Amino acid sequence: MERFVFLVAAGTADGVVFALFALSLVLIWRSTRIINFAAAAMAVAACYLALATTTLTGSYWIGLLTAVLTGAALGAAVERGIMRTTQNPLAGVILAIGTVMVLQALTGILAGPEYRPVPTPFDDRPLSVAGVPTLSPYDLFAITVAVLLMTTLRLLFTRTSLGLQMRAAAFAPEMSRLLGVPAARMRTIGWILATAVGALAVMLALPGDLGLHPHAGDALFVSAFAVAVIGSLDSPEGAVIGGLLVGVLISLVTGYLGAGVAPLGVLALLIAVLLLRPAGLFAGAEARRV
Repeated sequence: MERFVFLVAAGTADGVVFALFALSLVLIWRSTRIINFAAAAMAVAACYLALATTTLTGSYWIGLLTAVLTGAALGAAVERGIMRTTQNPLAGVILAIGTVMVLQALTGILAGPEYRPVPTPFDDRPLSVAGVPTLSPYDLFAITVAVLLMTTLRLLFTRTSLGLQMRAAAFAPEMSRLLGVPAARMRTIGWILATAVGALAVMLALPGDLGLHPHAGDALFVSAFAVAVIGSLDSPEGAVIGGLLVGVLISLVTGYLGAGVAPLGVLALLIAVLLLRPAGLFAGAEARRV
């Protein structure tokens, strides 16, 4: 029982990060109908600048802010400089893959292929509750940040004029233009939000992994993409629930059956969801409502 509780706690901490990164994919999909395969490479590039800032200033918090701001700037640059050149979703996917290759090559050339340790602002050793190891102070910090951010984004999309315009521009761009909504600007804002969230997710995930390197976000992207598909690419709520589901599943399968079996568990869950609800667990009225 103690092992089960520990694995669920660890899976919850990982699942929150999965959910946060999946949320960045959902934001791009909702604003442009494109899957941003460059999300991980863009986030990792922002994290390199964040780590350099942390090293220079000695402050984790300035580094974290740098990651978010750099991610936002990269999002605006990629959307304006690359993605806006085409309205074709397939061409957008190809451009995103090309962006991945360029960014990973540049980070490899400039920073080298070695792993760089990333500091944590809090202790990452699990706290013991009634003799059972659970979440660490760093896990609690990551969960708190993720919950606050998800709540803020939900309020943005459901309670503000900006969120309504972004949703309208994504679901009915021509109609929204006729109604005076600046659809192009809404897409840019969507990319800015999504890449900033992605950079934050990778920064939160790095201390638990081996460290920062040019491919540090690849595994996170694969898990987050599975989360987004399971929950529904149109549903932020689906990203959150799917992230927790996949995080706990990976932790339990890894703990009881071995790390090599965990991807098979996620694949089985993904296939089951696609067979039963091809558009995702939370697809439906949510996808059509503006």
